[in-house]
Amino acid sequence: MEVNQDTIRHLADLSNFALTTEESISLVDDIKEIVNYISKLDELDTTGVAPTYQVFEMDNIWREDEILNQDATPDELLALTPTVERHQIKVPQVL
Repeated sequence: MEVNQDTIRHLADLSNFALTTEESISLVDDIKEIVNYISKLDELDTTGVAPTYQVFEMDNIWREDEILNQDATPDELLALTPTVERHQIKVPQVL
């Protein structure tokens, strides 16, 4: 990958960053170093290594829903709200 001032300007435009000329110049060298470091991964022999999408096993950690009996009825709960309309709590409009 060729990294130059045009590349930096393009990336800055895509990212909506405002860069000074000095920042842009220093980023050329920094990004070249990063790309060179990452390109070392091309040297790894991955023969026989299956592709993976997760680096660790992910299990569902959520508990099962459990419906518990409530002491209050829906009407009692609605009575606690300042405004009720069509058996629903009415709140101020939010846009």
